Amino acid sequence: MFSNEFWIEWLKYFDKIVGPAVFATMRMVGATMILAFIIGFGFAILLAIYGPQGLRPKKKIYNVLEFIVNTTRSFPALILIVAISPITRMVVGTTIGETAAIFPLTIAGAAFIARLLENSFKEVDMQLIEAARSFGASDMQIIFKVMVKESIPSIISIATLALIGFIATSTLAGAVGGGGLGAVALNYGYQSFNNSILYTSVFILFIMVQVVQSVGNWWYKKSL
Repeated sequence: MFSNEFWIEWLKYFDKIVGPAVFATMRMVGATMILAFIIGFGFAILLAIYGPQGLRPKKKIYNVLEFIVNTTRSFPALILIVAISPITRMVVGTTIGETAAIFPLTIAGAAFIARLLENSFKEVDMQLIEAARSFGASDMQIIFKVMVKESIPSIISIATLALIGFIATSTLAGAVGGGGLGAVALNYGYQSFNNSILYTSVFILFIMVQVVQSVGNWWYKKSL
């Protein structure tokens, strides 16, 4: 179906361009996932504590936190990357490359995760929380031993959804110098009219998403 020359050319591009981009995407997505989940989890805990039905309701603090989360989530990922590029340059020292892409992707992802985790914590049966409180449990004990523990299946689903989302947004970062498969697909594939590079990049992204979803489904079932 394909000539030997085609495969030789394809292997050359894969070895020098696509292969390194795969690892760049994995590093970008992995770092973003870790940082965004840590920050988002912290925000979710604060929202769960100070929310209207929280452990220690405080409207002013909750409104500030909610404003930060909602404002960040209102920006499409690509617009956010461009809009905060001056801040990215101040923090990272550049607006080009993997490290520069991780910063805005983390901010966008943290807000997304925070909101989903907050909703997950809200779904925990209030009777369990009241029972823990009646036994003298502190707020942190209630959060980690009741709310988080009861939400583990939901947290796994959120992590799976977020990771797939980060794979997608990492390709957008490639459009503005972030590197990875998005940059390869756009620069070496679409703009260079090289369909083999374009569709190879798309296929690899497809495989990544399928693997993440399969592992997430397996982990979710194990947690039930």
